[in-house]
Amino acid sequence: MEINYLQWIGYAASITIAVSMTMRSFIKFRWINIVGAATFCTYGFLIKAYPVGILNGFIVLVDIYYLYHIYSKKEKFEILEINSGSVYLKRFLKFHKARIQKILPGFEYNPDMNTVSFFILRDMAIAGLFLAHREDGNVLKVGLDYVLPQFKDYKNGKYVYNNLNQYFIDAGYTSVMAESKNQSYIKYLKKLGFSETEQGTYCREL
Repeated sequence: MEINYLQWIGYAASITIAVSMTMRSFIKFRWINIVGAATFCTYGFLIKAYPVGILNGFIVLVDIYYLYHIYSKKEKFEILEINSGSVYLKRFLKFHKARIQKILPGFEYNPDMNTVSFFILRDMAIAGLFLAHREDGNVLKVGLDYVLPQFKDYKNGKYVYNNLNQYFIDAGYTSVMAESKNQSYIKYLKKLGFSETEQGTYCREL
C-alpha cells in the first residue's frame, strides 16, 4: 500500500511525540514535544480532523508557556561548600554513581584531590555537584561537574564558570581545565566557552 505525504506527516508527529516522552530532562521534553505537537496540529488541519488540530495547537501553546516560564524564571543560585568527610556527599555519589560513570567513565572520588568541593543550589534545592583540584599552581582541574537531570539547562554551568569567576580568581586560579571523551559533556563545555587544547582536554581562561 502506497503511503501518501499526509500519512508520513502523521507518522513523523507520532514518532516525535514518542521520543519526547523518553526525555528525562523537562526542558528537552518540552522542546521535542512542541515540535511533535506542532506537526500533529498541521496534520490534523490538513486532513480536516479539526479536533486533532485544535488539541495539538493548544499543546503547542502550553509548551511555549512552560518554556517561557523556565527561561524567564529568576532563580537564586548559591554554593554550599562541603568537606571531604561529608556523609551526605558520599551517599550522593553512590546514589548517582551509574549516571556519573556514564558521563565520566572511571571516575573515583578521591577526597585528597578535591580542594574545591561544593554543591550547587538553585532556590535551595541541590542542582549539581562540583569537585576540582589545583594543578600546575594556578590551574583548576575539574574532577566532576555533575548536574542533576532535571536541571540540565546550562544554567548551572553558566553560574559556575561565569558568576564564580572572581571566586576562583581570588583563590589564585587563572584557568579551568576539564577532560572528557563524552560527546554530551564536551558539547556542554564548548557552549560554556571551553576550547580544546589537545585531544580530550578542554580549557577556559578565567
